[in-house]
Amino acid sequence: MSATRAPAPPHRQRAVDLVRTGRSVPTLLRHLAVAVAAALVVLLVSYQLDSYRNFQLATVAAYLCATAGLTILTGLCGQLSLGHGALMATGAYTVALCQSAFFDRGVTSGAVLLLSLVAAVAVTVTVGLVVGVAAARLRGPYLAGLTLAVAVVVPALTVTFDGLFNGEQGLPVPVAPAPAGLGLYFPHERWQLWVAAGATLLCLVVLANLVRSRYGRLFRAVRDDEVAARLAGIHVARTQVIAFVVSAAGAGLGGALLAVLAQSVSPGAFGLNLSLFLLMAVVIGGLGRLAGAVWGAFLLVVLPDLTHSLTNLFTLSPATAQRLEGNLPLAIFGATLIVVMIAAPGGVQGQLSRLTRALRARRPAGRS
Repeated sequence: MSATRAPAPPHRQRAVDLVRTGRSVPTLLRHLAVAVAAALVVLLVSYQLDSYRNFQLATVAAYLCATAGLTILTGLCGQLSLGHGALMATGAYTVALCQSAFFDRGVTSGAVLLLSLVAAVAVTVTVGLVVGVAAARLRGPYLAGLTLAVAVVVPALTVTFDGLFNGEQGLPVPVAPAPAGLGLYFPHERWQLWVAAGATLLCLVVLANLVRSRYGRLFRAVRDDEVAARLAGIHVARTQVIAFVVSAAGAGLGGALLAVLAQSVSPGAFGLNLSLFLLMAVVIGGLGRLAGAVWGAFLLVVLPDLTHSLTNLFTLSPATAQRLEGNLPLAIFGATLIVVMIAAPGGVQGQLSRLTRALRARRPAGRS
């Protein structure tokens, strides 16, 4: 006859119950802890990499803001957008105009960059609100057509009003150097990585908490079944507008960071191809998962290097090499998307989650 196990002490039983119910650590504190750990990793890695790799990581951080926002809109709320490149252009041109205005008035401190980034997000949110209100009335291909029109119209406006946006030449983005306290010869690319990573981590903390909040549940309900959500008392149109505004904020911040990194902005950098790349990146990374947005952002930066390496393997004329570098990334993205959808319908992050669950299931039953 087996012995009766003594009951656990009250304080230990409460701890076990909290762990089982997933309420041991508040969501905000957990996300902040992950963000701090990621910031420390970026800090350490930035000292180990050369200037070019630091610039690449900063570019990944900028793209991550846009892919994370698009993940909220498409993955969680089920709205298809082909115009996020235009929203990134809105943030980029706003930060360029703000920085130029500050520098023309002799205000060159590093704090003005924060004001310019906030202004870029605010302007893009306003544009996203207007587009979101119109998009909430559309479904399916009509919604995709509207956002596609936005992707075409916004870059065209920069050429039409060339007196303000300088046409195809674009605008410079003056940025103050790294603080003097970091040293006279502190690499500028490392400082760029710190700024981009800090802004991106703050964006991800906000989005991660939004996903786990009431609004995240509303987004999923609308995505799964609009009729059932409406019968449950959810205002579907308002929920979709909120999702579009949140997504536009991420795209605006990402575009502003890209402009700060390149220290210039032009309409050619935010064409229709960028909107297509963003959508394919979040699908390949894993729709509905912010971790999938990370994989998508890495892919957006690695792909141009891969294309350049492939074209260097062959002896081609300059014109042919230029055409390949312009069209090959889209072909590689499309082929990768087909392979991922066949082999791993949940994207890269979905496949990793599936492997993690399989490994946990194979652990011995007695191991905690």
